[in-house]
Amino acid sequence: MAGQNPPQQRPQHTTPNLPIFNPSLQLRLQNLEEPNRPNPSSTHEPTSRLFRTLTHTMADAPKPADAPKPAGGPGGGFASRGGDRGPRRGRRGPRRGGKGDGEKEWQPVTKLGRLVKAEKIKNMEEIYLHSLPIKEYQIVDHFLKDLKDEVMKIKPVQKQTRAGQRTRFKAIVVIGDSNGHVGLGIKTSKEVATAIRAAIIIAKLSVVPIRRGYWGSSLNEPHSLPAKESGKCGSVSVRLIPAPRGTGLVASPAVKRLLQLAGVQDAYTSSSGSTKTLENTLKATFVAVGNTYGFLTPNLWKERGLPRNPLEEFGDFLRTKPVY
Repeated sequence: MAGQNPPQQRPQHTTPNLPIFNPSLQLRLQNLEEPNRPNPSSTHEPTSRLFRTLTHTMADAPKPADAPKPAGGPGGGFASRGGDRGPRRGRRGPRRGGKGDGEKEWQPVTKLGRLVKAEKIKNMEEIYLHSLPIKEYQIVDHFLKDLKDEVMKIKPVQKQTRAGQRTRFKAIVVIGDSNGHVGLGIKTSKEVATAIRAAIIIAKLSVVPIRRGYWGSSLNEPHSLPAKESGKCGSVSVRLIPAPRGTGLVASPAVKRLLQLAGVQDAYTSSSGSTKTLENTLKATFVAVGNTYGFLTPNLWKERGLPRNPLEEFGDFLRTKPVY
């Protein structure tokens, strides 16, 4: 029609002369500019596949050395990490507060412990003579080098709470040197290993002396008990009776092991009640062997002078400030 402007032709977009690092990419860009031109090297590919190829190729292109780093955190986010903090550390070093190569030196915190470490007290009998309480298990380790421990039983115990049942583990440990000293420890913890370690410490703190005797004539070393003894815990009652030399220990396995660690070689035993409860059976036996020093036999009737209490005798030493 007259008076109308002729239709304007749309300008054709051309690809700028950018540096192309991949020859195959340059050929495919030419195919996009001239769709009617046949491609002798390859057939027509879908646009989505070509777009993926273009994306991977541009990602593989080398980046200039002076390219600016993305702002923010490691992923280019908005959070800032406080600037360049230098190279990361390699392997983790030793953790602080952990155990060293060897055990730490014992530093006593009680008066009795200070006297033991300073060798003012020579043996355990001085402690038992004055009924001094033992609060540090290292005191027992210092005097009794041949202590042996045995785990008698580990059982789970439960407590009902509003959140459900809480399960923990109870460990029963017997300790002794087979020479007149025995201890019993019971501890409950969330982990078995923790319960056993704590039970051993409790057993060391509860070590008591065992008085041994003879069944007949007083020949050689004492092999049995000086008299009949009995102990009770709960419904369980245990009675220990002296036996002739060579009889052995006539007892249940648990009671027999406790008497062996105490140093008793020959004895008869009698028990009643719910003896299947091992904890009460061991407690009753422990009370029975501990009663051997609860009375005086005729050979102990002789009057003897009582030595001074070590806490009074070495009072000047205890008043000084300890130096480690």
